[in-house]
Amino acid sequence: MGKVILGMTMSLDGFINDRHGSVEALYPDLEVLRYTEPLSESIRNTGAVVMGRNSFAMAKDPDWFAGNYEYQVPIFVLTHQAPEKMPKQTDDLTFTFVTDGIENAIGHAKAAAGDKDVTVIGATSTAQQCLKAGLADDCTLILCQDFLAVV
Repeated sequence: MGKVILGMTMSLDGFINDRHGSVEALYPDLEVLRYTEPLSESIRNTGAVVMGRNSFAMAKDPDWFAGNYEYQVPIFVLTHQAPEKMPKQTDDLTFTFVTDGIENAIGHAKAAAGDKDVTVIGATSTAQQCLKAGLADDCTLILCQDFLAVV
């Protein structure tokens, strides 16, 4: 069975996201990041993703995920309320909106991932819930040295 990997990107000065939840400042060139070995390895090893609602909402058009998002696997979005319209899905990328807590989101993701890892993607709230419940097997922290937050 795979592991539950809590992934987070942070600047050296501790910036994770701005007050609106955006992480765009950490990824000035997302295309370059997509082809780095750590992300490529994570994509290969990931069988399902648990994503926080804010991370899901960062895509201006939820249909963008299908065919564009790095992880083309089942995605379980931790939320209080599922959206009215389901985003576009493919044979590989599906969405399940989990409204009954991080434990259930991780449980569903583990079942979908099989022997592969579950990667948890989200802002601090999702990470804190995962850690508090003791669900993370590993933490991957990517430090961005070229970015310093200006608050």
